[in-house]
Amino acid sequence: MSGTDFHFEKFLGKGSFGSVSLFKFDGRHDGKTRYAAVKTSDGKHAEALYREFRILSQFKGCSGIVQCYGTRVQQSLNEEGHREYKIPMEYASEGSLRSFSDKFKDRKLPDPMIRKFTCMLLQGLATIHQHGYVHCDLKPENILVFPKKDAWNRSYELKISDFGLSERDGDSNWWSPSRLFAGTPIYMSPESVSHGETGRGLDLWSLGCVVLEMYTGKRPWWHKNYDLEDLKNCYEPLIPSDLPCDAKLFLMTCFAPEPEERKDALTLLRYSFLRGFVNKIREPPVIVKKEKQRDLAMELRLKNIVKGLLEKRSMRVTEVRPGKTIET
Repeated sequence: MSGTDFHFEKFLGKGSFGSVSLFKFDGRHDGKTRYAAVKTSDGKHAEALYREFRILSQFKGCSGIVQCYGTRVQQSLNEEGHREYKIPMEYASEGSLRSFSDKFKDRKLPDPMIRKFTCMLLQGLATIHQHGYVHCDLKPENILVFPKKDAWNRSYELKISDFGLSERDGDSNWWSPSRLFAGTPIYMSPESVSHGETGRGLDLWSLGCVVLEMYTGKRPWWHKNYDLEDLKNCYEPLIPSDLPCDAKLFLMTCFAPEPEERKDALTLLRYSFLRGFVNKIREPPVIVKKEKQRDLAMELRLKNIVKGLLEKRSMRVTEVRPGKTIET
């Protein structure tokens, strides 16, 4: 994106480490007008922006994660002569999942859409976790909705954004009595608030909160005055009794008191709650030594031979003759 001329269109929103605005620019090859959401920070938050850019750069071409443009953070001077730092990213014309939900009655999404969206989020989390990161702030405001190009149906694609608070899996050096949580309190897990544990289980708890919100149209803990003590006592958000059974089972797993009981993103993708929506689950490649490869190949050949013999043995050929039937 270096050398591309960006033209300001409108202000989109403000976050913890800066603002986001919509810019338009002309494509290099076809000259068509394109759009980018540009995240801008001042010098005070420049380090956080650089850190987010380094993380996002590791997810280039990964589905389920918002894409950043260019090979470096851009620097410029604003109207007041102060230095600004910018990251151009792909623009989600449907906005965040928070604003997208406003289009539906009582902000409740249809059940099939919730299952499909959950599948997309899990696939994004699986990629993040495989790279050794924990998002730490998964919530509807940080999930972007993109219209999907489909000639016959109107469909959408979700992508996880805002990696400003992301940490390495297992890193709890950030935690202190004055900073009890990494992200947004009502989406945090018990162990992350009590002990500063930053593991994959935190993201899966947050995912449960997001799924619950898609069903109810309300933020988690809507049924009571939220207090961090609820999390420290390992309480979980209320799951309505009228939800489908498989959805309740899925949420109960996300809200399990112990992080390891929440499984992992790839395991949750196989839950009956998402059956029919997972087309292809990508797992990390398994490295097999050459000797093992030979053993596996030999084992496979033997299995095929045995299978063929069993099939032959089970075949029944019937020959019909006048007055009797012969089976071989």
